[in-house]
Amino acid sequence: MSGTDARAFAHQLAERGDASLAALLAARQVNPQVDWHDAFDAAEHLLDTASLTRALTALSAVEAAALEAAIARGDAPAGPARDTLIARALLNDEGAPWSAVADAFAAAVEAAAPATNSATDDELRIASGDAMRSSRDSAEFVRTDGDAGGDAAEAERAFTASASLADILQAALAAPLGRIGAGTLGAVDRRRLIEAGAATDAEAAEELVAIAARTGLLAAEGRAWLVTAAGAEWLHGTTLDRWTRVAAALIEALPDAVRRPGGGWIPLADWPGAHPFDPAWPPRAAAIAAQLRRWAVIDPAGSTATWTRPAGAGGAIDRDALAAHLPPEVDRVYLQNDLTAIAPGTLAPQLDVRLRSMARRESRAQASSYRFTADTLADALTAGETADSLRAFLMELSLTGLPQPLAYEIDRTASRHGALRVGPDGQGRARITSDDESLLRTVSVDQALRPLGLLPDGGALATRSSPDTAFWMLADARYPVVAVDADGRRRTVERHRLASTPPPAPDAIEVYAPVIARLRSTQGDDADAAWLSRELDQAVRSRATIIVTVRLPDGADREFTIEATGLGGGRLRGRDRLVDVERTLPVASIVRIATPE
Repeated sequence: MSGTDARAFAHQLAERGDASLAALLAARQVNPQVDWHDAFDAAEHLLDTASLTRALTALSAVEAAALEAAIARGDAPAGPARDTLIARALLNDEGAPWSAVADAFAAAVEAAAPATNSATDDELRIASGDAMRSSRDSAEFVRTDGDAGGDAAEAERAFTASASLADILQAALAAPLGRIGAGTLGAVDRRRLIEAGAATDAEAAEELVAIAARTGLLAAEGRAWLVTAAGAEWLHGTTLDRWTRVAAALIEALPDAVRRPGGGWIPLADWPGAHPFDPAWPPRAAAIAAQLRRWAVIDPAGSTATWTRPAGAGGAIDRDALAAHLPPEVDRVYLQNDLTAIAPGTLAPQLDVRLRSMARRESRAQASSYRFTADTLADALTAGETADSLRAFLMELSLTGLPQPLAYEIDRTASRHGALRVGPDGQGRARITSDDESLLRTVSVDQALRPLGLLPDGGALATRSSPDTAFWMLADARYPVVAVDADGRRRTVERHRLASTPPPAPDAIEVYAPVIARLRSTQGDDADAAWLSRELDQAVRSRATIIVTVRLPDGADREFTIEATGLGGGRLRGRDRLVDVERTLPVASIVRIATPE
Protein backbone atom coordinates (compact mmCIF):
# COMPACT_ATOMS: atom_id res chain seq x y z
CA MET A 1 0.00 0.00 0.00
CA SER A 2 1.40 3.37 -0.99
CA GLY A 3 1.27 6.33 1.38
CA THR A 4 -0.16 8.43 -1.43
CA ASP A 5 -3.11 6.08 -1.83
CA ALA A 6 -3.74 5.93 1.91
CA ARG A 7 -3.71 9.72 2.20
CA ALA A 8 -6.04 10.18 -0.79
CA PHE A 9 -8.34 7.46 0.50
CA ALA A 10 -8.47 9.07 3.96
CA HIS A 11 -9.54 12.35 2.31
CA GLN A 12 -12.32 10.55 0.41
CA LEU A 13 -13.50 8.74 3.54
CA ALA A 14 -13.73 12.06 5.38
CA GLU A 15 -15.87 13.45 2.58
CA ARG A 16 -18.40 10.58 2.66
CA GLY A 17 -21.73 11.09 4.37
CA ASP A 18 -22.58 9.04 7.44
CA ALA A 19 -24.89 6.70 5.51
CA SER A 20 -22.28 6.03 2.81
CA LEU A 21 -19.55 5.49 5.39
CA ALA A 22 -21.72 3.14 7.46
CA ALA A 23 -22.66 1.14 4.34
CA LEU A 24 -18.97 0.82 3.45
CA LEU A 25 -18.04 -0.43 6.92
CA ALA A 26 -20.89 -2.95 6.84
CA ALA A 27 -20.02 -4.20 3.35
CA ARG A 28 -16.39 -4.61 4.35
CA GLN A 29 -17.41 -6.44 7.55
CA VAL A 30 -15.58 -4.06 9.86
CA ASN A 31 -15.87 -4.93 13.55
CA PRO A 32 -17.96 -2.18 15.21
CA GLN A 33 -15.54 -2.33 18.16
CA VAL A 34 -12.55 -1.39 15.99
CA ASP A 35 -10.23 1.09 17.72
CA TRP A 36 -9.60 3.48 14.85
CA HIS A 37 -8.74 7.04 15.87
CA ASP A 38 -9.05 8.86 12.58
CA ALA A 39 -9.70 8.50 8.85
CA PHE A 40 -6.06 7.57 8.27
CA ASP A 41 -6.46 4.53 10.52
CA ALA A 42 -9.58 3.61 8.55
CA ALA A 43 -7.81 4.05 5.21
CA GLU A 44 -4.86 1.91 6.23
CA HIS A 45 -7.11 -0.87 7.53
CA LEU A 46 -9.39 -0.90 4.49
CA LEU A 47 -6.39 -1.03 2.15
CA ASP A 48 -4.71 -3.74 4.19
CA THR A 49 -4.15 -7.03 2.36
CA ALA A 50 -6.27 -9.10 4.74
CA SER A 51 -9.18 -6.66 4.53
CA LEU A 52 -8.99 -6.53 0.74
CA THR A 53 -8.88 -10.31 0.48
CA ARG A 54 -12.14 -10.52 2.43
CA ALA A 55 -13.66 -7.82 0.23
CA LEU A 56 -12.69 -9.66 -2.95
CA THR A 57 -14.27 -12.85 -1.61
CA ALA A 58 -17.65 -11.11 -1.61
CA LEU A 59 -17.42 -9.97 -5.25
CA SER A 60 -19.78 -11.43 -7.81
CA ALA A 61 -18.43 -12.54 -11.18
CA VAL A 62 -19.80 -9.35 -12.77
CA GLU A 63 -18.17 -7.14 -10.15
CA ALA A 64 -14.89 -9.04 -10.44
CA ALA A 65 -14.93 -8.54 -14.22
CA ALA A 66 -15.53 -4.79 -13.76
CA LEU A 67 -12.64 -4.59 -11.30
CA GLU A 68 -10.39 -6.49 -13.69
CA ALA A 69 -11.28 -4.03 -16.45
CA ALA A 70 -10.56 -1.10 -14.16
CA ILE A 71 -7.13 -2.50 -13.29
CA ALA A 72 -6.34 -3.11 -16.96
CA ARG A 73 -7.38 0.29 -18.27
CA GLY A 74 -7.32 2.51 -15.17
CA ASP A 75 -11.07 3.06 -14.95
CA ALA A 76 -14.09 0.78 -14.57
CA PRO A 77 -16.88 0.90 -17.15
CA ALA A 78 -19.95 2.80 -16.01
CA GLY A 79 -22.72 0.71 -14.51
CA PRO A 80 -24.00 -0.86 -11.27
CA ALA A 81 -20.83 -2.93 -10.82
CA ARG A 82 -18.66 0.19 -10.92
CA ASP A 83 -20.93 1.91 -8.39
CA THR A 84 -20.69 -1.11 -6.08
CA LEU A 85 -16.90 -1.20 -6.29
CA ILE A 86 -16.70 2.50 -5.41
CA ALA A 87 -19.16 2.06 -2.55
CA ARG A 88 -16.98 -0.74 -1.15
CA ALA A 89 -13.83 1.38 -1.62
CA LEU A 90 -12.21 -1.04 -4.06
CA LEU A 91 -12.09 1.84 -6.53
CA ASN A 92 -11.51 5.48 -5.69
CA ASP A 93 -14.24 8.04 -6.20
CA GLU A 94 -13.13 8.53 -9.82
CA GLY A 95 -13.47 4.81 -10.57
CA ALA A 96 -9.73 4.02 -10.63
CA PRO A 97 -8.32 1.11 -8.59
CA TRP A 98 -6.09 1.67 -5.60
CA SER A 99 -2.65 0.11 -6.06
CA ALA A 100 -3.20 -2.17 -3.05
CA VAL A 101 -6.44 -3.43 -4.61
CA ALA A 102 -4.66 -4.25 -7.87
CA ASP A 103 -2.03 -6.25 -5.95
CA ALA A 104 -4.67 -8.11 -3.91
CA PHE A 105 -6.69 -8.84 -7.05
CA ALA A 106 -3.66 -10.34 -8.82
CA ALA A 107 -2.97 -12.54 -5.79
CA ALA A 108 -6.61 -13.63 -5.63
CA VAL A 109 -6.66 -14.56 -9.32
CA GLU A 110 -3.54 -16.63 -8.90
CA ALA A 111 -4.89 -18.36 -5.78
CA ALA A 112 -8.30 -19.09 -7.33
CA ALA A 113 -7.09 -20.51 -10.63
CA PRO A 114 -6.00 -24.01 -9.45
CA ALA A 115 -9.06 -24.46 -7.23
CA THR A 116 -11.40 -23.37 -9.99
CA ASN A 117 -9.87 -25.72 -12.55
CA SER A 118 -9.97 -28.72 -10.26
CA ALA A 119 -13.43 -28.15 -8.76
CA THR A 120 -15.46 -27.01 -11.73
CA ASP A 121 -16.62 -30.40 -13.02
CA ASP A 122 -17.59 -31.72 -9.59
CA GLU A 123 -19.42 -28.56 -8.62
CA LEU A 124 -21.31 -28.44 -11.90
CA ARG A 125 -22.51 -31.96 -11.36
CA ILE A 126 -23.65 -31.08 -7.86
CA ALA A 127 -25.22 -27.71 -8.62
CA SER A 128 -26.92 -28.36 -11.88
CA GLY A 129 -26.80 -32.01 -12.85
CA ASP A 130 -25.02 -33.66 -15.75
CA ALA A 131 -27.75 -32.67 -18.17
CA MET A 132 -27.18 -28.98 -17.51
CA ARG A 133 -23.71 -28.86 -19.01
CA SER A 134 -25.17 -29.47 -22.44
CA SER A 135 -27.48 -26.44 -22.06
CA ARG A 136 -25.09 -23.91 -20.54
CA ASP A 137 -26.12 -21.22 -23.03
CA SER A 138 -29.82 -21.50 -22.16
CA ALA A 139 -30.98 -18.35 -20.40
CA GLU A 140 -34.29 -19.60 -19.10
CA PHE A 141 -33.76 -23.34 -18.51
CA VAL A 142 -37.15 -24.35 -19.88
CA ARG A 143 -38.22 -27.59 -21.41
CA THR A 144 -38.76 -27.22 -25.12
CA ASP A 145 -40.36 -30.57 -25.83
CA GLY A 146 -43.81 -29.53 -24.57
CA ASP A 147 -43.84 -32.56 -22.30
CA ALA A 148 -47.08 -32.31 -20.30
CA GLY A 149 -46.02 -35.43 -18.45
CA GLY A 150 -43.01 -33.54 -17.17
CA ASP A 151 -45.23 -30.86 -15.68
CA ALA A 152 -47.40 -33.54 -14.06
CA ALA A 153 -44.32 -35.13 -12.51
CA GLU A 154 -43.11 -31.77 -11.20
CA ALA A 155 -46.55 -31.01 -9.76
CA GLU A 156 -46.41 -34.34 -7.94
CA ARG A 157 -42.99 -33.43 -6.55
CA ALA A 158 -44.31 -30.02 -5.49
CA PHE A 159 -47.26 -31.65 -3.72
CA THR A 160 -45.01 -34.18 -1.97
CA ALA A 161 -42.56 -31.52 -0.80
CA SER A 162 -45.36 -29.38 0.58
CA ALA A 163 -46.93 -32.29 2.46
CA SER A 164 -43.56 -33.40 3.84
CA LEU A 165 -42.69 -29.95 5.11
CA ALA A 166 -46.12 -29.69 6.75
CA ASP A 167 -45.43 -32.95 8.58
CA ILE A 168 -42.06 -31.63 9.71
CA LEU A 169 -43.62 -28.47 11.11
CA GLN A 170 -46.31 -30.54 12.85
CA ALA A 171 -43.57 -32.64 14.44
CA ALA A 172 -41.69 -29.51 15.50
CA LEU A 173 -44.86 -28.11 17.11
CA ALA A 174 -45.21 -31.30 19.15
CA ALA A 175 -41.54 -31.20 20.18
CA PRO A 176 -38.81 -28.81 18.97
CA LEU A 177 -36.32 -30.36 16.57
CA GLY A 178 -32.78 -30.77 17.82
CA ARG A 179 -30.12 -28.58 16.23
CA ILE A 180 -26.45 -29.48 16.48
CA GLY A 181 -23.52 -27.07 16.58
CA ALA A 182 -23.14 -26.91 12.80
CA GLY A 183 -26.75 -25.73 12.52
CA THR A 184 -28.00 -28.98 11.00
CA LEU A 185 -30.71 -31.33 12.20
CA GLY A 186 -29.80 -33.61 15.09
CA ALA A 187 -29.52 -37.34 14.37
CA VAL A 188 -32.30 -38.30 16.80
CA ASP A 189 -34.82 -35.96 15.23
CA ARG A 190 -33.68 -36.85 11.74
CA ARG A 191 -34.56 -40.44 12.53
CA ARG A 192 -37.84 -39.32 14.15
CA LEU A 193 -38.92 -37.53 10.99
CA ILE A 194 -38.02 -40.49 8.78
CA GLU A 195 -39.85 -42.98 10.99
CA ALA A 196 -42.92 -40.72 11.04
CA GLY A 197 -42.93 -40.60 7.23
CA ALA A 198 -42.29 -36.84 7.12
CA ALA A 199 -39.09 -37.39 5.13
CA THR A 200 -37.93 -40.26 2.97
CA ASP A 201 -34.30 -40.13 4.05
CA ALA A 202 -31.73 -38.05 5.95
CA GLU A 203 -30.93 -35.86 2.94
CA ALA A 204 -34.60 -34.99 2.42
CA ALA A 205 -35.04 -34.16 6.12
CA GLU A 206 -32.00 -31.86 6.13
CA GLU A 207 -33.01 -30.05 2.94
CA LEU A 208 -36.62 -29.56 4.03
CA VAL A 209 -35.55 -28.16 7.40
CA ALA A 210 -33.09 -25.87 5.57
CA ILE A 211 -35.92 -24.72 3.28
CA ALA A 212 -38.15 -23.98 6.27
CA ALA A 213 -35.39 -22.02 7.96
CA ARG A 214 -34.51 -20.12 4.79
CA THR A 215 -38.13 -19.07 4.26
CA GLY A 216 -38.93 -18.15 7.87
CA LEU A 217 -41.12 -21.11 8.83
CA LEU A 218 -38.55 -22.45 11.31
CA ALA A 219 -36.12 -20.43 13.41
CA ALA A 220 -33.10 -21.46 15.44
CA GLU A 221 -33.19 -20.82 19.17
CA GLY A 222 -30.19 -22.23 20.97
CA ARG A 223 -29.90 -25.90 20.10
CA ALA A 224 -33.43 -26.26 18.73
CA TRP A 225 -35.44 -25.51 15.62
CA LEU A 226 -38.78 -23.95 16.55
CA VAL A 227 -41.80 -23.22 14.37
CA THR A 228 -42.33 -19.50 13.86
CA ALA A 229 -45.67 -17.71 13.98
CA ALA A 230 -45.47 -17.57 10.18
CA GLY A 231 -44.88 -21.33 10.10
CA ALA A 232 -47.91 -22.04 12.29
CA GLU A 233 -50.03 -19.84 10.02
CA TRP A 234 -48.59 -21.49 6.89
CA LEU A 235 -49.91 -24.88 8.03
CA HIS A 236 -53.49 -23.67 7.63
CA GLY A 237 -53.09 -22.76 3.96
CA THR A 238 -54.00 -24.81 0.92
CA THR A 239 -51.39 -26.87 -0.90
CA LEU A 240 -51.27 -24.28 -3.66
CA ASP A 241 -50.77 -21.45 -1.16
CA ARG A 242 -48.21 -23.43 0.84
CA TRP A 243 -46.08 -24.33 -2.15
CA THR A 244 -46.28 -20.95 -3.87
CA ARG A 245 -45.41 -19.04 -0.72
CA VAL A 246 -42.29 -21.09 -0.02
CA ALA A 247 -41.21 -21.12 -3.68
CA ALA A 248 -41.52 -17.33 -3.91
CA ALA A 249 -39.52 -16.93 -0.69
CA LEU A 250 -36.77 -19.25 -1.95
CA ILE A 251 -36.50 -17.25 -5.17
CA GLU A 252 -36.53 -13.96 -3.26
CA ALA A 253 -33.70 -15.25 -1.04
CA LEU A 254 -31.40 -16.12 -3.95
CA PRO A 255 -28.02 -14.37 -3.61
CA ASP A 256 -27.56 -11.34 -5.85
CA ALA A 257 -24.64 -13.04 -7.61
CA VAL A 258 -26.94 -15.61 -9.26
CA ARG A 259 -29.69 -13.18 -10.19
CA ARG A 260 -30.11 -11.84 -13.70
CA PRO A 261 -30.32 -8.05 -14.19
CA GLY A 262 -33.96 -8.30 -15.27
CA GLY A 263 -34.90 -10.76 -12.52
CA GLY A 264 -34.91 -14.52 -12.25
CA TRP A 265 -31.63 -16.40 -12.09
CA ILE A 266 -28.65 -17.13 -14.27
CA PRO A 267 -28.07 -20.65 -15.71
CA LEU A 268 -27.26 -23.11 -12.93
CA ALA A 269 -24.14 -24.18 -14.80
CA ASP A 270 -22.76 -20.68 -14.07
CA TRP A 271 -23.53 -20.73 -10.36
CA PRO A 272 -20.23 -22.25 -9.15
CA GLY A 273 -18.33 -19.28 -10.63
CA ALA A 274 -20.73 -16.61 -9.40
CA HIS A 275 -18.31 -15.70 -6.58
CA PRO A 276 -14.93 -16.42 -8.22
CA PHE A 277 -12.77 -15.67 -5.16
CA ASP A 278 -14.86 -17.39 -2.48
CA PRO A 279 -13.78 -21.02 -1.94
CA ALA A 280 -16.86 -21.61 0.25
CA TRP A 281 -19.27 -20.50 -2.47
CA PRO A 282 -19.45 -23.60 -4.75
CA PRO A 283 -20.80 -25.92 -2.01
CA ARG A 284 -23.15 -23.17 -0.86
CA ALA A 285 -24.40 -22.76 -4.44
CA ALA A 286 -24.90 -26.52 -4.64
CA ALA A 287 -26.95 -26.49 -1.43
CA ILE A 288 -29.19 -23.67 -2.68
CA ALA A 289 -29.72 -25.44 -6.01
CA ALA A 290 -30.58 -28.64 -4.13
CA GLN A 291 -33.24 -26.75 -2.16
CA LEU A 292 -34.77 -25.44 -5.38
CA ARG A 293 -34.88 -29.00 -6.73
CA ARG A 294 -36.30 -30.40 -3.49
CA TRP A 295 -39.10 -27.84 -3.61
CA ALA A 296 -39.67 -28.50 -7.34
CA VAL A 297 -38.86 -24.92 -8.36
CA ILE A 298 -36.61 -26.64 -10.90
CA ASP A 299 -36.51 -30.25 -12.01
CA PRO A 300 -33.50 -32.56 -11.45
CA ALA A 301 -31.93 -31.30 -14.69
CA GLY A 302 -32.38 -27.66 -13.71
CA SER A 303 -35.28 -26.90 -16.05
CA THR A 304 -38.38 -24.97 -15.00
CA ALA A 305 -41.95 -26.22 -15.15
CA THR A 306 -44.68 -24.21 -16.86
CA TRP A 307 -45.63 -22.38 -13.65
CA THR A 308 -42.06 -21.48 -12.60
CA ARG A 309 -40.96 -20.39 -16.08
CA PRO A 310 -42.13 -16.77 -15.54
CA ALA A 311 -40.30 -16.63 -12.20
CA GLY A 312 -37.09 -17.83 -13.87
CA ALA A 313 -37.36 -14.83 -16.17
CA GLY A 314 -38.07 -12.35 -13.38
CA GLY A 315 -41.87 -12.60 -13.22
CA ALA A 316 -44.29 -14.27 -10.81
CA ILE A 317 -45.19 -17.92 -10.37
CA ASP A 318 -48.17 -18.94 -12.49
CA ARG A 319 -50.52 -20.25 -9.80
CA ASP A 320 -53.22 -21.26 -12.27
CA ALA A 321 -50.81 -23.43 -14.24
CA LEU A 322 -49.70 -25.21 -11.07
CA ALA A 323 -53.27 -25.63 -9.79
CA ALA A 324 -54.20 -27.38 -13.03
CA HIS A 325 -51.60 -30.11 -12.37
CA LEU A 326 -51.85 -30.59 -8.59
CA PRO A 327 -53.60 -33.73 -7.36
CA PRO A 328 -57.22 -32.95 -6.43
CA GLU A 329 -58.01 -32.44 -2.75
CA VAL A 330 -61.11 -33.61 -0.89
CA ASP A 331 -63.02 -31.88 1.90
CA ARG A 332 -64.92 -34.88 3.24
CA VAL A 333 -64.02 -38.13 4.99
CA TYR A 334 -65.74 -41.40 5.84
CA LEU A 335 -66.20 -41.76 9.62
CA GLN A 336 -66.40 -45.46 10.52
CA ASN A 337 -67.69 -47.48 13.45
CA ASP A 338 -64.18 -48.63 14.38
CA LEU A 339 -63.30 -45.02 15.37
CA THR A 340 -61.36 -44.33 12.19
CA ALA A 341 -61.70 -41.72 9.46
CA ILE A 342 -60.78 -42.47 5.85
CA ALA A 343 -60.14 -39.63 3.42
CA PRO A 344 -61.07 -40.74 -0.15
CA GLY A 345 -58.23 -38.64 -1.52
CA THR A 346 -55.84 -35.96 -0.35
CA LEU A 347 -57.59 -34.12 2.46
CA ALA A 348 -57.39 -30.33 2.19
CA PRO A 349 -54.49 -29.20 4.40
CA GLN A 350 -56.51 -26.90 6.67
CA LEU A 351 -58.93 -29.75 7.40
CA ASP A 352 -56.09 -32.20 7.91
CA VAL A 353 -54.54 -29.90 10.54
CA ARG A 354 -57.81 -29.68 12.49
CA LEU A 355 -58.56 -33.40 12.20
CA ARG A 356 -55.08 -34.29 13.43
CA SER A 357 -55.68 -32.23 16.57
CA MET A 358 -58.32 -34.82 17.63
CA ALA A 359 -57.20 -38.02 15.88
CA ARG A 360 -53.90 -39.75 15.18
CA ARG A 361 -53.03 -40.08 11.52
CA GLU A 362 -52.16 -43.69 10.81
CA SER A 363 -51.23 -43.49 7.14
CA ARG A 364 -50.37 -40.77 4.65
CA ALA A 365 -51.19 -41.52 1.06
CA GLN A 366 -53.77 -40.52 -1.53
CA ALA A 367 -56.26 -42.02 0.96
CA SER A 368 -55.12 -41.10 4.48
CA SER A 369 -56.52 -42.75 7.58
CA TYR A 370 -56.96 -41.32 11.07
CA ARG A 371 -57.86 -42.99 14.38
CA PHE A 372 -59.78 -41.50 17.31
CA THR A 373 -58.94 -42.64 20.84
CA ALA A 374 -59.86 -41.45 24.31
CA ASP A 375 -56.41 -39.88 24.57
CA THR A 376 -56.57 -38.04 21.23
CA LEU A 377 -60.04 -36.71 22.06
CA ALA A 378 -58.86 -35.68 25.54
CA ASP A 379 -55.93 -33.85 23.94
CA ALA A 380 -58.37 -31.97 21.71
CA LEU A 381 -60.49 -31.02 24.72
CA THR A 382 -57.38 -29.94 26.60
CA ALA A 383 -56.39 -27.74 23.66
CA GLY A 384 -59.72 -25.91 23.79
CA GLU A 385 -62.25 -28.04 21.89
CA THR A 386 -65.61 -28.93 23.46
CA ALA A 387 -67.91 -31.88 22.85
CA ASP A 388 -70.14 -29.59 20.80
CA SER A 389 -67.30 -28.19 18.67
CA LEU A 390 -65.98 -31.71 18.01
CA ARG A 391 -69.38 -32.97 16.94
CA ALA A 392 -70.06 -29.93 14.76
CA PHE A 393 -66.73 -30.22 12.94
CA LEU A 394 -67.01 -33.95 12.38
CA MET A 395 -70.61 -33.76 11.17
CA GLU A 396 -69.59 -31.13 8.60
CA LEU A 397 -66.58 -33.19 7.53
CA SER A 398 -68.26 -36.60 7.36
CA LEU A 399 -69.81 -38.26 4.35
CA THR A 400 -71.37 -40.89 6.63
CA GLY A 401 -72.70 -38.87 9.54
CA LEU A 402 -71.38 -39.32 13.08
CA PRO A 403 -71.15 -43.04 13.96
CA GLN A 404 -72.68 -43.94 17.30
CA PRO A 405 -69.42 -45.41 18.75
CA LEU A 406 -67.54 -42.17 18.00
CA ALA A 407 -70.36 -39.99 19.38
CA TYR A 408 -70.34 -42.11 22.54
CA GLU A 409 -66.57 -41.81 22.93
CA ILE A 410 -66.75 -38.03 22.54
CA ASP A 411 -69.47 -37.74 25.18
CA ARG A 412 -67.71 -40.15 27.55
CA THR A 413 -64.37 -38.35 27.27
CA ALA A 414 -66.01 -34.94 27.61
CA SER A 415 -67.96 -36.01 30.69
CA ARG A 416 -64.78 -36.97 32.47
CA HIS A 417 -62.82 -34.02 31.12
CA GLY A 418 -62.65 -31.06 33.45
CA ALA A 419 -62.95 -33.05 36.65
CA LEU A 420 -59.81 -31.14 37.67
CA ARG A 421 -59.68 -27.37 37.31
CA VAL A 422 -56.46 -25.37 37.42
CA GLY A 423 -56.62 -21.66 37.97
CA PRO A 424 -54.71 -18.78 39.60
CA ASP A 425 -54.83 -18.22 43.36
CA GLY A 426 -54.64 -14.43 43.18
CA GLN A 427 -50.86 -14.34 43.51
CA GLY A 428 -50.00 -15.90 40.14
CA ARG A 429 -49.63 -19.40 41.57
CA ALA A 430 -51.75 -22.43 40.69
CA ARG A 431 -54.70 -23.79 42.66
CA ILE A 432 -56.23 -27.15 41.72
CA THR A 433 -59.86 -27.78 42.54
CA SER A 434 -62.32 -30.64 41.92
CA ASP A 435 -65.73 -31.87 43.03
CA ASP A 436 -64.18 -35.34 43.33
CA GLU A 437 -62.27 -35.50 46.62
CA SER A 438 -60.86 -38.95 45.83
CA LEU A 439 -59.40 -37.62 42.58
CA LEU A 440 -57.70 -34.78 44.48
CA ARG A 441 -56.23 -37.31 46.93
CA THR A 442 -54.91 -39.36 44.00
CA VAL A 443 -53.30 -36.29 42.49
CA SER A 444 -51.73 -35.27 45.81
CA VAL A 445 -49.79 -38.55 46.11
CA ASP A 446 -48.90 -39.02 42.44
CA GLN A 447 -45.08 -39.24 42.27
CA ALA A 448 -45.12 -37.95 38.68
CA LEU A 449 -46.47 -34.65 40.04
CA ARG A 450 -43.99 -34.39 42.90
CA PRO A 451 -42.09 -31.46 41.27
CA LEU A 452 -45.23 -29.33 41.74
CA GLY A 453 -44.93 -29.56 45.52
CA LEU A 454 -48.67 -29.90 46.01
CA LEU A 455 -50.09 -28.95 49.42
CA PRO A 456 -53.67 -29.10 50.78
CA ASP A 457 -55.41 -25.74 50.71
CA GLY A 458 -58.97 -25.69 52.07
CA GLY A 459 -60.40 -28.54 50.01
CA ALA A 460 -58.07 -27.82 47.06
CA LEU A 461 -54.41 -28.29 46.22
CA ALA A 462 -51.95 -25.42 46.01
CA THR A 463 -48.57 -25.19 44.31
CA ARG A 464 -45.98 -22.45 43.90
CA SER A 465 -45.81 -23.29 40.18
CA SER A 466 -47.68 -21.23 37.59
CA PRO A 467 -51.15 -22.32 36.46
CA ASP A 468 -49.87 -23.18 32.97
CA THR A 469 -47.05 -25.35 34.36
CA ALA A 470 -49.41 -27.21 36.68
CA PHE A 471 -51.99 -27.59 33.91
CA TRP A 472 -49.58 -29.23 31.47
CA MET A 473 -48.06 -31.54 34.07
CA LEU A 474 -51.54 -32.79 34.93
CA ALA A 475 -52.45 -33.10 31.23
CA ASP A 476 -49.26 -35.05 30.49
CA ALA A 477 -50.12 -37.38 33.39
CA ARG A 478 -53.48 -37.98 31.60
CA TYR A 479 -55.69 -36.39 34.24
CA PRO A 480 -58.99 -34.87 32.98
CA VAL A 481 -57.95 -31.27 33.53
CA VAL A 482 -59.09 -27.89 32.24
CA ALA A 483 -57.62 -24.45 32.73
CA VAL A 484 -59.81 -21.72 34.20
CA ASP A 485 -59.38 -18.02 34.88
CA ALA A 486 -59.76 -16.22 38.20
CA ASP A 487 -63.56 -16.23 37.77
CA GLY A 488 -63.69 -19.95 37.06
CA ARG A 489 -64.36 -19.56 33.33
CA ARG A 490 -62.64 -22.06 31.09
CA ARG A 491 -59.69 -20.73 29.10
CA THR A 492 -57.53 -22.17 26.33
CA VAL A 493 -53.86 -22.78 27.05
CA GLU A 494 -51.57 -22.80 24.03
CA ARG A 495 -48.95 -25.47 24.42
CA HIS A 496 -46.98 -25.06 21.26
CA ARG A 497 -43.78 -23.21 21.85
CA LEU A 498 -43.21 -20.92 18.91
CA ALA A 499 -39.99 -19.20 18.06
CA SER A 500 -39.78 -15.75 19.60
CA THR A 501 -39.94 -12.82 17.24
CA PRO A 502 -36.42 -11.40 16.92
CA PRO A 503 -35.99 -7.66 17.41
CA PRO A 504 -35.44 -5.71 14.21
CA ALA A 505 -31.80 -5.63 13.20
CA PRO A 506 -30.21 -2.21 13.74
CA ASP A 507 -29.26 -0.38 10.58
CA ALA A 508 -25.64 0.21 9.65
CA ILE A 509 -25.63 3.84 10.80
CA GLU A 510 -26.76 2.76 14.28
CA VAL A 511 -24.22 -0.07 14.44
CA TYR A 512 -21.27 2.09 13.37
CA ALA A 513 -22.34 5.35 15.03
CA PRO A 514 -19.52 5.23 17.65
CA VAL A 515 -16.87 4.55 15.00
CA ILE A 516 -18.16 7.32 12.73
CA ALA A 517 -18.39 9.77 15.63
CA ARG A 518 -14.77 9.04 16.57
CA LEU A 519 -13.60 9.55 13.00
CA ARG A 520 -15.52 12.83 12.77
CA SER A 521 -14.12 14.11 16.06
CA THR A 522 -10.55 13.90 14.76
CA GLN A 523 -11.37 15.35 11.38
CA GLY A 524 -9.59 18.72 11.03
CA ASP A 525 -9.43 21.32 8.33
CA ASP A 526 -5.78 20.64 7.42
CA ALA A 527 -5.77 17.01 6.39
CA ASP A 528 -2.29 17.26 4.85
CA ALA A 529 -0.85 18.47 8.14
CA ALA A 530 -2.63 15.68 9.98
CA TRP A 531 -1.25 13.10 7.58
CA LEU A 532 2.29 14.49 7.93
CA SER A 533 2.02 14.38 11.70
CA ARG A 534 0.90 10.78 11.47
CA GLU A 535 3.81 9.81 9.22
CA LEU A 536 6.31 11.49 11.51
CA ASP A 537 4.87 9.79 14.57
CA GLN A 538 5.06 6.38 12.91
CA ALA A 539 8.65 7.02 11.79
CA VAL A 540 9.68 7.89 15.33
CA ARG A 541 7.92 4.86 16.79
CA SER A 542 9.81 2.54 14.44
CA ARG A 543 13.03 4.63 14.44
CA ALA A 544 12.81 4.55 10.67
CA THR A 545 15.26 6.22 8.33
CA ILE A 546 13.38 8.83 6.30
CA ILE A 547 14.05 11.60 3.81
CA VAL A 548 12.67 14.86 5.22
CA THR A 549 12.13 17.81 2.89
CA VAL A 550 12.32 21.13 4.78
CA ARG A 551 11.37 24.53 3.36
CA LEU A 552 14.03 27.08 4.33
CA PRO A 553 13.29 30.75 5.14
CA ASP A 554 14.42 31.77 1.65
CA GLY A 555 11.80 29.48 0.08
CA ALA A 556 14.24 26.82 -1.04
CA ASP A 557 13.66 23.15 -0.18
CA ARG A 558 16.40 21.01 1.37
CA GLU A 559 16.38 17.26 2.01
CA PHE A 560 17.79 15.56 5.10
CA THR A 561 18.14 11.78 5.48
CA ILE A 562 17.77 11.02 9.17
CA GLU A 563 16.90 8.24 11.57
CA ALA A 564 13.84 9.63 13.39
CA THR A 565 14.37 9.47 17.16
CA GLY A 566 11.93 11.93 18.73
CA LEU A 567 8.94 14.22 18.17
CA GLY A 568 7.77 16.93 20.54
CA GLY A 569 7.47 20.62 21.06
CA GLY A 570 6.81 21.12 17.36
CA ARG A 571 10.19 19.66 16.40
CA LEU A 572 11.46 16.43 14.87
CA ARG A 573 14.72 15.01 16.16
CA GLY A 574 16.89 12.53 14.33
CA ARG A 575 20.44 11.48 13.59
CA ASP A 576 21.79 12.47 10.20
CA ARG A 577 23.78 9.38 9.19
CA LEU A 578 25.58 11.19 6.37
CA VAL A 579 27.39 13.60 8.70
CA ASP A 580 26.76 11.75 11.97
CA VAL A 581 25.10 14.64 13.79
CA GLU A 582 21.83 15.07 15.69
CA ARG A 583 19.43 17.35 13.87
CA THR A 584 16.35 19.13 15.17
CA LEU A 585 13.91 20.20 12.46
CA PRO A 586 10.78 22.39 12.95
CA VAL A 587 7.68 20.38 12.01
CA ALA A 588 6.02 23.50 10.63
CA SER A 589 8.77 23.73 7.99
CA ILE A 590 8.59 20.09 6.90
CA VAL A 591 6.98 19.84 3.45
CA ARG A 592 6.98 16.08 3.01
CA ILE A 593 8.73 12.89 4.02
CA ALA A 594 9.70 9.82 2.00
CA THR A 595 11.35 6.47 2.52
CA PRO A 596 14.79 5.91 0.95
CA GLU A 597 14.74 3.39 -1.87
